[in-house]
Amino acid sequence: MATDANERRWRRLIGLGVFVVTVLLFSRSLGHDFVNYDDPDYVTSNPQVQSGLSLETTKWAFGASLASNWHPLTWLSHALDVSLFGLNPRGHHATSVVLHGLNAALVFFLFVRLTGARGTSAIAAALWAWHPLRVESVAWVAERKDVLSGLFWLVALLAYAAYGERRRAAQPGAVTRYVVALAAFALGLMAKPMLVTLPCVLLLLDLWPLCRWPSPQGPAPAREPLGRIVLEKLPFFALSAASCVVTFLTQERGGSVSVALTFGERVANAFVAVVLYAGNFLWPFDLAVLYPHPGTWPMRQVAVCVVLVTGLSALVAWQWRRRPWLAVGWGWFLGTLVPVIGLVQVGLQSRADRYTYLPIIGLQLAVLWTVRASLLSPSSRRAWGVAAAAGLALLSVRTWNQLGVWRDSYTLFDHALAVTQNNYLAYDNRGFHLAKSGRYDEAIADYQRSLAIKADYLNANNNLGHALQALNRPADAVPFLRRALAANPKQLEVRNNLANALSDTGQLAEAMEHYDFVLARQPRHVNALNGSGVLLAMQNRLPEARARLETSLRIQPDNPSALNNLGNVCAMQGERDAAIGYYRRAVALTPTEPHPYLLIGSLLNEQEKYAEAADSFRRAIALRAGNPEAHAQLGFALARLGRRDEAMRSLQTALQQRPDFPQARAWYEALAGQPAGK
Repeated sequence: MATDANERRWRRLIGLGVFVVTVLLFSRSLGHDFVNYDDPDYVTSNPQVQSGLSLETTKWAFGASLASNWHPLTWLSHALDVSLFGLNPRGHHATSVVLHGLNAALVFFLFVRLTGARGTSAIAAALWAWHPLRVESVAWVAERKDVLSGLFWLVALLAYAAYGERRRAAQPGAVTRYVVALAAFALGLMAKPMLVTLPCVLLLLDLWPLCRWPSPQGPAPAREPLGRIVLEKLPFFALSAASCVVTFLTQERGGSVSVALTFGERVANAFVAVVLYAGNFLWPFDLAVLYPHPGTWPMRQVAVCVVLVTGLSALVAWQWRRRPWLAVGWGWFLGTLVPVIGLVQVGLQSRADRYTYLPIIGLQLAVLWTVRASLLSPSSRRAWGVAAAAGLALLSVRTWNQLGVWRDSYTLFDHALAVTQNNYLAYDNRGFHLAKSGRYDEAIADYQRSLAIKADYLNANNNLGHALQALNRPADAVPFLRRALAANPKQLEVRNNLANALSDTGQLAEAMEHYDFVLARQPRHVNALNGSGVLLAMQNRLPEARARLETSLRIQPDNPSALNNLGNVCAMQGERDAAIGYYRRAVALTPTEPHPYLLIGSLLNEQEKYAEAADSFRRAIALRAGNPEAHAQLGFALARLGRRDEAMRSLQTALQQRPDFPQARAWYEALAGQPAGK
């Protein structure tokens, strides 16, 4: 009894140690920002998630198919984070780090329960948790689904291990453990559908180490009827089948399922990906957020990978009687990769580090228990322990460095471009980050590099068009936005951007068609309401314009663009005080934006409040000195205040910045009493 208590104490201490070190190692990500790849869909641009955890959010989460997935628990976890931390990325990262730490401890408890090998289980848990391949799943907020589903996966396996032990020993409580395993599996599927292979893993564990059905290491009296073992998995398989159907329909409806590759090309990619995953496990360098799919792999490379995978499969089958863990671990690794190996191509990648989160546990099982079986003497075990500790230390350093790659969008995609080839997505996302920072020329260069690799890439065409619009080049933007829309006519954001550009180029009828298309499918689309409101105002349909802009602001009250536009409509309707109120609200939200100050000053001039107007124009000029309209209007206000010399200097500045400015020239000549050029 004392020995059992001591063993339990050691196990708890090791589990706690693995958890603490894992959290400390991954704490580097706590200072990181959100990234512009999927994080907007999951958190930073998702109004439902940003409303926090509530009954309304819960209803939405269970009915949502956003991001081409049905995973309500993942949505709810993000909403809970918003309730707790707002949009401070530190809290969102902390949740993922803690979940990964818990998973690390659960891996240890799972292995030690299944095999009783405390030391090897501790190494397995640390190797899994501290490996650089885990970085993507933990440091990327949008991949919360990995760590959350992993938690339920491991709980399900632990509960099933307890169930199998109790069934074999005819002990009470087996049914309770079975129900817990089934419930955890159902919850896991609602966090990430990749867990559909869990019933197959349960069958492997029945084979070894639970030895519930014919196994070379299972004593004959302990074996159970194979039919009953398979029958008890039927509820698990039923959940898997339902999840597969829902996931496929959701991804197909979301446009994520690609039909561009032939079945042969997808099978070839599967073999190559398996070998590359195993290679990254042994040599975790040059890891990237996305590995672009080459379409067709070189035949020689495919042939080598086919030989390696089939050869290793034959080897583990040959070793079945002597080393059953090889077949179980290799089957776990290959089987759990099936949903994401590309046989059904979803997304742009040929493989992804995050897909190894659970499959690599099986590969570790095969490798580490083979090493353990070869350690026959105490001295060899001590040497192995020292070597393992040194290897884990080096691996942790590598993981710490890899975490730094995820600091922000620029570092993430700049690194991806350094370690991959023809990565059009990385160019596009780096460009998007640059555009958000106002570095439009650099962003446009990156978008063009992306399109040089893949001319029909929707995101790069859309982003390039958006950047050109930001530079007041809507006519240049239209062709790129049309190309983006051709890639996916159902893409609402592209339609909205195209409508904006068409509106700016005077193609109002077509622009309204696109706005109507968007609003027919998403009536609460804030940007489409805002843009169509501007277009209606341009057509002098002021009541309709005002109604749409007010609806936009009811949905998103802190939208400075809609506030400015509604202010413009109120000004056109002669409601100057209401217009100034909306402009002031916009100023409070964007105090570094000069245009609202200019609008406020212009209306104050009309109201003959010249001193207030002059102050507003000075603020606009302080924010952007090259602002001829503000200089001219300031000159007019100063002239009305009797400050002739200051007024003339302001008007001179306006004319220097814009010589063909007729209003400024007229005011200047009126003050000077002679032509401004003399």
